[in-house]
Amino acid sequence: MKRGENIYLVGLMGAGKTTVGRLLARRLKLRFVDSDQEIERRCGVKIPLIWEIEGEAGFRGREAQVLAELTAQDGAVLATGGGAVLLDENRKRLAARGTVVYLRASPEELYRRVHYDRNRPLLATGDPLARLRELYAERDSLYRGVADLVIDTGAQSVQALARELLEKLEERWKASA
Repeated sequence: MKRGENIYLVGLMGAGKTTVGRLLARRLKLRFVDSDQEIERRCGVKIPLIWEIEGEAGFRGREAQVLAELTAQDGAVLATGGGAVLLDENRKRLAARGTVVYLRASPEELYRRVHYDRNRPLLATGDPLARLRELYAERDSLYRGVADLVIDTGAQSVQALARELLEKLEERWKASA
């Protein structure tokens, strides 16, 4: 990868994709895009309503379309939705068109970050922590399989995470030069 090409952030909800992505894009002077926010912008409604009306399959179709368009552009940091890796076509696009970074956090840490957020359709359950554990078990290998880099987010500050990610990206750019 060369500086200026796309950087794709993957990981479960609450991993820090949007927050770290914005900061990273600012530091690299790249455009920042959040695929979930782009879907909401295009539809004119929040994701929970899309899920309610179209179900997960409808949402995933919209997500795949948005990712196809966004990955065809250069010079961006893209925060993907947590389930973007579920479709093989999305994983192939991400892997082929930029550097994929898996922002990893334990289910317990993710729960601490998102348990209050009512805009998470997958957590609309009696036991959100158990659901996060299930999602982690289902998706961790998919995230690892597509990732060029894995960053453990743990309890680090957003600034520290962005700094660590930037250092690892710089190392990759030097190695590929």
